[in-house]
Amino acid sequence: MTAQPKVTLTRERVVAEAVALADESGLGSLSMRALATRLGVEAMSLYHHVRNKDELLDAMIDVVFGEMHPPRPRARWRPELRRRSVSGREALRRHRWAVGLMDARRTPGPASIAHHDAVLGCLFAGGFSLVAAGTAFALLDAHLYGFLVQENALPFETEAELADIGAAIIGPEVRAAFPHFTRYAEERAMQPGYRFADEFERTLDLTLDAVASLR
Repeated sequence: MTAQPKVTLTRERVVAEAVALADESGLGSLSMRALATRLGVEAMSLYHHVRNKDELLDAMIDVVFGEMHPPRPRARWRPELRRRSVSGREALRRHRWAVGLMDARRTPGPASIAHHDAVLGCLFAGGFSLVAAGTAFALLDAHLYGFLVQENALPFETEAELADIGAAIIGPEVRAAFPHFTRYAEERAMQPGYRFADEFERTLDLTLDAVASLR
């Protein structure tokens, strides 16, 4: 009988597989037992690498922050912060489970802290005061995380799916009672080529205009 090869675990592999599991099935599917099964080990083996699920979540959020562009203090602040938000949206589209957890950890990891340090350093170098930097950071995060909450929750992905939803919602009664909603849906949202995702960079530029006014 051929012996099964021994599974070699590292902290990095444990965290990477936890991220992959959450990406595939949502955060509700993540447990130490489920992760151990995925890795082909006993659950107790995981505790040699992470003390508990909270520490695992800290490390998973660190992975997501590590995928976001860290603004460079010596570069122009606006392009750097724009790139940070665009890369943040890309990361949070890959890891939809992470949106509500990004700044919710009591013990953030080194990548999380480094990212916050880079954003603040870029704002300070760009001429923002302590107060203005805090306000700017809050505004940028409100735009990024708020947009992703809405985008990830949309009940459609294709034009055809949106058209089906619109057709089901907008009948004679809705058209008569809610003319503004109907107009936007029929003349804008349900037109060929419309993508809600296109609103991200448009609203980001408006957000950066507001940030600029704080300097």
